[in-house]
Amino acid sequence: MSRSTGSRGFTLAFPASLVVLVIIVLPMIMMAIGSLRHADPTAVVNAGLTLANYTRFVTDSFYLVIFFDTVKVALVCTVLALVFGFPVAYFLARTQSRYKSLFIILLIFPLLVGSVVRSAGWMIILGHSGVINTLLGVFGLTTAPLQLLYTPAAVIVGTTGIVMPYLILTLQSVLEGLDFSVEEAAQSLGASPMTAFFKIIVPIAAPGIAGGTVLVFILCMNAYATPVLLGGTGITMMAPALYDQITKAADWPFGSAMAIILVTTTLLMALLAHWLISRRYVKTMG
Repeated sequence: MSRSTGSRGFTLAFPASLVVLVIIVLPMIMMAIGSLRHADPTAVVNAGLTLANYTRFVTDSFYLVIFFDTVKVALVCTVLALVFGFPVAYFLARTQSRYKSLFIILLIFPLLVGSVVRSAGWMIILGHSGVINTLLGVFGLTTAPLQLLYTPAAVIVGTTGIVMPYLILTLQSVLEGLDFSVEEAAQSLGASPMTAFFKIIVPIAAPGIAGGTVLVFILCMNAYATPVLLGGTGITMMAPALYDQITKAADWPFGSAMAIILVTTTLLMALLAHWLISRRYVKTMG
């Protein structure tokens, strides 16, 4: 019986595993090998392997600045999405309003629009003649338009707005499975609403927080359209930088090395965040 069940499970999982292998794993292996090649425009495939592309990256201050800017922006966006998204997810999980379905539809609706279109909307809001500068001028708060667009702040605001629905939906699905009577019992024993929230709800929801923040962090680290449209020359992030290396500089080996560094860093930091939150969860629940 167990042997038959295991065989059936392998048969069902094999097609999906093969698709993942072909679409994700093999290109990653080819890119890793390509990152170890010499850049030579006269040769299609260069013989020999080298770490020169990685050495160039870690010794060039220009690319190190891009790398650390990407990490900082991703971390800030993840924290902001969690801070502003958790209360919304908590409200959606607890509300019994007949408009709950409408709220969820409104939350999902931005996901139906491409990130380029949403970034274009932020450009209209943050531009020199945009909504914010127009309102500031109307109320006499500024004498000249503020430089809001093409700044790191614009990238952070736009990226946070784009990734927040993913975090809210992830957290909402987790929070809806919680027994809120535990929170009510804590309050009946004298705990304040804030104490009950941070001491009971947040620790119990830690697995959902870990999953949501990891997802959002990965999206932020690999963002392309938003940094290009909202950052301009004010800030450069890894995804646009490696794209330029491949398409404009035609330096495939160095672009591949940057991609491997981006993927590896994203994976390691995501695993670290997941481990820290899960460890906190186990310690609290233990």
